[in-house]
Amino acid sequence: MDKQHVPVITLDGPSASGKGTIARLVARALGFHYLDSGALYRLVALAAMKRDIEADDEKSIVDIARHLGASFSDTMILLDGEDVSGRVRSEACGEYASRIAQYPALRVELLERQRGFRQLPGLVADGRDMGSVIFPDASLKIYLTASAEERASRRHKQLMEKGINASIAELVRSLRERDERDGSRAASPLQKCEDAQLLDTTGLGIDQVVSRVLGMYAETRQS
Repeated sequence: MDKQHVPVITLDGPSASGKGTIARLVARALGFHYLDSGALYRLVALAAMKRDIEADDEKSIVDIARHLGASFSDTMILLDGEDVSGRVRSEACGEYASRIAQYPALRVELLERQRGFRQLPGLVADGRDMGSVIFPDASLKIYLTASAEERASRRHKQLMEKGINASIAELVRSLRERDERDGSRAASPLQKCEDAQLLDTTGLGIDQVVSRVLGMYAETRQS
């Protein structure tokens, strides 16, 4: 099968912009497959943390990625068959993943694994470089963003629902630091592609954003 004919929608953007939630719902609405690229990096991070490997040990990090036992179900993220959906969403795991995502060798190691998710009837992929590097020929590229304050508020709500105390001010600071790190790294920095459509979700509800994405995709099908 020529995968170039498999439609792909990419949603890139900064941390906590809602990419994962929106991508999952869009994929469900269209009956497409879903790729959470950030989860792959978080799984590498979690596996490294479990082995007490420091984030600056690039060689060991890449070796973990090479043998990563990662898989996804509709609702679960699995590492070596174990459901780690909650642990990969922790702030510590996210910070670690952001630090190691700068390694070019790690990104190369995970590139083909990500492209392997491109299967009929289509794929919705979210991350930092889905449209720029992984699927440059995507049918629709969207850069999803929101203000740091709004993203921090959303993250705070998620953490509180899980019984985890957090400071909104600290979350804003952390998100801005992560934005700077993700945007300035040498390997596949976070950036809006020239052919990506900007979608600022500040002040918008989930259903509104999903509806807009579906509408944007419908337009590409008509053109």
